[in-house]
Amino acid sequence: MSEELRPTPTAVLPIQTLISPFVRFARMEAASGILLLASTVAALVWANSPWAESYHALWNVQIPAGFGRFILSESGHQWINDGLMSIFFFLVGLEIKREVLIGELSSLRQAAFPFLAAVGGTIVPALFYLSVTHGTPAEKGWGIPMATDIAFALGVLALLGSRVPVSLKIFVTALAIVDDIIAVLVIALFYTDRIQLFSLGVALAGVALCFGFNLLGVNKPAIYEAIGVCIWFAVLKSGVHATVAGVMLAFTIPARTYMDRDVFLRRGRWLLDRIESAPENSFESHAAIHTLEAQCELIESPLHRIEHSLQPWVSFVVMPLFAFANAGVRLWGNISSATRHPASLGVALGLFFGKPLGIWLFAWMSARMGLATPPAELSWKTIFGGSWLCGIGFTMSLFIAGLAFGEGTLLDLAKIGTLAASLAAGICGSLVLLRRSPVPLSNSVQVPAA
Repeated sequence: MSEELRPTPTAVLPIQTLISPFVRFARMEAASGILLLASTVAALVWANSPWAESYHALWNVQIPAGFGRFILSESGHQWINDGLMSIFFFLVGLEIKREVLIGELSSLRQAAFPFLAAVGGTIVPALFYLSVTHGTPAEKGWGIPMATDIAFALGVLALLGSRVPVSLKIFVTALAIVDDIIAVLVIALFYTDRIQLFSLGVALAGVALCFGFNLLGVNKPAIYEAIGVCIWFAVLKSGVHATVAGVMLAFTIPARTYMDRDVFLRRGRWLLDRIESAPENSFESHAAIHTLEAQCELIESPLHRIEHSLQPWVSFVVMPLFAFANAGVRLWGNISSATRHPASLGVALGLFFGKPLGIWLFAWMSARMGLATPPAELSWKTIFGGSWLCGIGFTMSLFIAGLAFGEGTLLDLAKIGTLAASLAAGICGSLVLLRRSPVPLSNSVQVPAA
């Protein structure tokens, strides 16, 4: 490399030296899953220690927020489950919209295989659960084993590295997104006790206003965020679970750019030339940099900008906090009951057996009947290993368990079933993928005869 082309070394600030280990960890593909696991272990250790009462007392502290007549007082646990998890669902909604518009769900042919597999992965676990809990008070928890924890599943796949094909990660991601769509519908339709029509009408009016701004070309995320807070508050008061507000708002965020690509490239090159020719730290240089920044905002859609900025907060703050607040369950004294109680057995069987069986069976049937085409790089054994990883239900399962059972023994037993099944599914799925056939996958995707 010639001297004039060699990049000039930049000074390393002291703060960069201090935070560099954390930055490297955050860039790991499995980092969010590792942090989620650490939060779960910490919650379990605390909840089973001599200081268990302080763990539960911490999340029951009432925290007021707001002003004037709009004061809302909720416990720390409620703020996490109703508030922070709404941000999680907002990000889920953005991911769903992106996948439908330009991703794996953007065409019927692309979407059919993971969609039908996900349908099987929700129906069969629910049937497993109902077969065990029918006629008992635990019956209403049928939605608990339906959803996949995408962070844990992709985290395990990332730890397996090059031993699993990239197409399997794409399949699991698309399947988990369809899972999330179904889970949101289940929460909205079946885990809502009462509806206040006026508050719901206010929320829908806010959604309509956001759609109007979208059509008018408003691309400032702050405007949608401000209206989103009002929508969240109205949905919370309506009786529909507040997290649904996050998905409703996400669908209104503009996904289009407001500048033609060629125009951006032309203006960008001109501005870069101005920056290069202007004296360093001069008014002309800073003016060109500011204009270039504005052009970058126009070429990037609000949806992608918000998703990019929210992802680390959700992965490294929201989900670990949720796990820390919800995974703490008393194991000693409950394990014996969990091994024979319908609630824990239904969840465990649904996630560990029902989830992989439903996904693999519906995927195989869709390919056999010509309804969908599996990725050419995947063997059926690889698909089954990935399906078993989808039995890691953690985040959404714990969330729906809280909605179904509230506080009490049934919730604790459902948590134990979820944790046990998720751990077992992660281990078994990993073993299947590590022992998958070395035969070229392109030759192993033929649908077997009946």
